[in-house]
Amino acid sequence: MKFALFRRVPEDPPHLKVSHEGRTLKVALKRRPTAKRITLRVSNASGEVVLTIPERTSIEIAQRFADGHGAWIAARLAKVPMRVKFEPGALVPLRGVPHKIVHWSSIRGVTRATTGSDGAPILAVSGDVLHVARRVQDFLEAEAKRDFAASVKHHTAALGIPAKRITVRDTKSRWGSCSANGALNFSWRLIMAPAFVLDYLAAHEVAHLRELNHSHRFWKLTHQLCPRTEDAEKWLKTYGSALHRFG
Repeated sequence: MKFALFRRVPEDPPHLKVSHEGRTLKVALKRRPTAKRITLRVSNASGEVVLTIPERTSIEIAQRFADGHGAWIAARLAKVPMRVKFEPGALVPLRGVPHKIVHWSSIRGVTRATTGSDGAPILAVSGDVLHVARRVQDFLEAEAKRDFAASVKHHTAALGIPAKRITVRDTKSRWGSCSANGALNFSWRLIMAPAFVLDYLAAHEVAHLRELNHSHRFWKLTHQLCPRTEDAEKWLKTYGSALHRFG
């Protein structure tokens, strides 16, 4: 007679489904060994609903918890800003100024920030209309990298410490970061914010090249590099999450 040495533990489902007033709400399930209690959150940036549970919490308990918060989830989702797709006719901010996406030509060409026949700002996109979204995002990422490179160069010159590398990504939890070896990373979405906000993030991460912390010395240095630090921080707290609804 053979006996199994280990009992197979069924894998957690990636999502739970919660029914509320005729709607089915999808809840991402995350099991975290360090969690002490069940937590539920709704991202104001993406609208993702995440239920985090401790290591020993059963799926049945997790499902009951989620079911009991269906009304809360629906209420929070109702407050999440509507997403704006990168498609012809959509308004997308560039350095804080709304630009209308216009499919300029079916012939392939570069995406440009310019003005339309009425003088209003537009993003003129050429090529197959099916690729408009990708071309707009590619354009915004390239503009972000260019602006961050210029700001970082300015601030590192003032500090006297060079940055090792600059990258732009679609980060969710942080607008920027600085590694111990001097590599700077930024969210490309900051190109949609007013220019002084992007410049502040560049100054913030450059300051970390000297002070890899958030001490009084760090903030004093950041304010020296960017006098509009407080204005930028206030803007990000008020409007920053809305940048994630584009694209």
